[in-house]
Amino acid sequence: MIAYDEGGASAVFDSPECPMWEFSAAIQNGTDNCPVATHRGRRKYQEDRIICYPHVTVPVLGEDDPNEAGVGIAAVFDGHGGKEASEMASQKFLDYFLLHVVFNTYKKLFSHSNEHEEAGHYSLKLKVDEELTHGILEKALLRTIQDIDSEFSQEALNNDYISGSTATVVLWMNGQILVGNLGDSKALLCSRRTHFDQDSEGLKSSNYCSLKLDDEKARIEAAGGVVLVIGVPRVNGILAVSRSIGDIRLKRYGVIAKPELTDWRHMTTEDCYLVIGSDGIFERMNPQDVCDILHGGHAKENETSIDSSFCPSSSSLADCIVQNAFSKGSSDNLSVVVIPMRQDPPSLEHKEQT
Repeated sequence: MIAYDEGGASAVFDSPECPMWEFSAAIQNGTDNCPVATHRGRRKYQEDRIICYPHVTVPVLGEDDPNEAGVGIAAVFDGHGGKEASEMASQKFLDYFLLHVVFNTYKKLFSHSNEHEEAGHYSLKLKVDEELTHGILEKALLRTIQDIDSEFSQEALNNDYISGSTATVVLWMNGQILVGNLGDSKALLCSRRTHFDQDSEGLKSSNYCSLKLDDEKARIEAAGGVVLVIGVPRVNGILAVSRSIGDIRLKRYGVIAKPELTDWRHMTTEDCYLVIGSDGIFERMNPQDVCDILHGGHAKENETSIDSSFCPSSSSLADCIVQNAFSKGSSDNLSVVVIPMRQDPPSLEHKEQT
């Protein structure tokens, strides 16, 4: 606990006094159980990375002792200036996230026990609610990105890396979903509704960190940076996002690694697919195009139809999205995760602790 409080997840894994943490038992299904697809596109290198774990067991607070619950975790890390940042993020995210969940769950339990002991209470019953669990997961997500950014920034200094990475992370649990976003990748839910309305209550995580937002631009300028429009708004004329992992040369100019979080959103029986895609997917396609592919439909009249020739029967839905984006002329790396919502993790399981 001392190592954790002083240095976060990386300090725990590096500490010789701490046992080797093994989280393999918590992971029931990995990326092999997710429809994912990547394509180098028209770039020289593939700098995107993907993780997807639809069924991960995490501790949650019970009235007396921690219980267990299932949570789904998926993310797209879109690297730029090199693959180093996205590679580290994809390799370390799950272990760091689970460690933060474990430590914060037990810290909350110990804090509650100490409060009762000091007050002279004999009952250790802890009022457990959904909001408390959500708060722990949100904190774990934020701390995970912070730890990865800190560790990568040191490595970048040591090795003169200039790379950085966006991160779009989605958590889903008990029929609710949360998005944390750094940069310009997107997450969306495709429902049975015939039209995807960006202004509806549907999930949208696009452009949370766009430099078009006044507060993002103000932060950059307050730090001494400038926002120049070169095709799109860019920090110091270089970086097209204002939040990212790495990009150490621009951190002094207001670029930060704190994800913007949505509120937890209840999914409905109308929600069929969760999609997370790098910005290359959406360079020439809009969310409606993506949902049309998943539902086997076509774009609205007077718009370009989805080319079914890129969706042979042997292709996955993720492959269809990537190939359509490429055929429409996207110039960037292409990566997408498509998760059927019927894979929602199991509900909270109350178990006796031994």
